[in-house]
Amino acid sequence: MSSLANALISPGPSSASADRPEMGRLALVIGKRAGRSVAVQQFHQGALRVLRPHYLDGSGQVCYVMVNPGGAYLGADLYVVDVEVEAGASLLLTTQSATKIYRTPGSFAEQRMTILLGEGAELELAPDQLIAYRDACYRQNTHITVHPTSSLIMAEVITPGWSPDGASFRYRELRLRNEIHVEGDHGAVLLALDNLLIRPPLGDVTGMGFMEGYSHLGSLIVVDPRVDQALADELRGLTAGYDAYLGLSLTRTLTGTTGLVLRSLSNSTEELNRLLGACTGLLRERWYGRAALNLRKY
Repeated sequence: MSSLANALISPGPSSASADRPEMGRLALVIGKRAGRSVAVQQFHQGALRVLRPHYLDGSGQVCYVMVNPGGAYLGADLYVVDVEVEAGASLLLTTQSATKIYRTPGSFAEQRMTILLGEGAELELAPDQLIAYRDACYRQNTHITVHPTSSLIMAEVITPGWSPDGASFRYRELRLRNEIHVEGDHGAVLLALDNLLIRPPLGDVTGMGFMEGYSHLGSLIVVDPRVDQALADELRGLTAGYDAYLGLSLTRTLTGTTGLVLRSLSNSTEELNRLLGACTGLLRERWYGRAALNLRKY
C-alpha cells in the first residue's frame, strides 16, 4: 500500500489544517478489482463527501460525485481533498453542482487537493464551474504526482458571479495553482507549475494581455505519454469554430510523458463547456475507447 493510502487510514491532524480549521475533508483511494475500478479506501469529514459510485459504461471506470452539503465556500473555510488512483485503475471525479465562493470578509476560502496516480492509472477531473461572487477571495492549490505511464485530464471553468450593479469581476482575488510532478528513478521531478492569479481590484483585468474583453475562463490540463505537438495542433483546429479566444502550450517531456495546457476565454459558461467537452471527448474516445461525457445532474 502506498504512503498516501496509509495516510488516509487515519487522517488526523495535518499540515493542511495547522493554520486554519478544516470545514471539510475527503480522502479517496481507487484500486482495480476483478476488472472494475472501486474505492478501496474512503473517508469524509465535515462538509465534504461523495455520492454512491456509478459506472457510465462497460469500461470499468468508476465515477464519483463530490458534494458540499453547505452549498458554498465562505471566508476562512478550508477544504482538503486527497485522491489516489492505484495502478491500472480509472476514476472520473466530478461535482454535484457549481462551486460558489461568496463574500469572504477577514480571510480567503481555500481548497487544497493532493493527487497521486500509479502506473497506468487514469484520472479525469470534471468539476462544474467555479463561480466567484462580489468580494470573494479564493485560493485553490492542487499538488499532483503522476507515474510516467499514467493519464490525467483536468477541465475547469471560472465565471464571475452576480453582483447588484450587474458588473463582472466584483470578486477580490482568485488564485489557482497546479503543481505537477512526474515520478522518476530518483524521486518526483517538477513537470509544470500552472499558476493563475486574477485580482480585479488592482487593475482592469478585462483588457489586452489579460482577459481580452471576455469574462469567463476555461482551462484544460492533460498529462499523458501520448501528448505531443500533433495532438496540440489537432486540439487547436478542433476548437477553431467556437466563440472563444484560445491559447495552448506544451510542457517539456520527462521520462516519456508530456503536459498540455489549454486556456480559453469566452463570455459564456455553456460555450466553454462545449469547447472543453469537445477536447475531452476526443481524448476519451481515442485513448480510452469511451464516449464523450454526458453528466446529467439534477
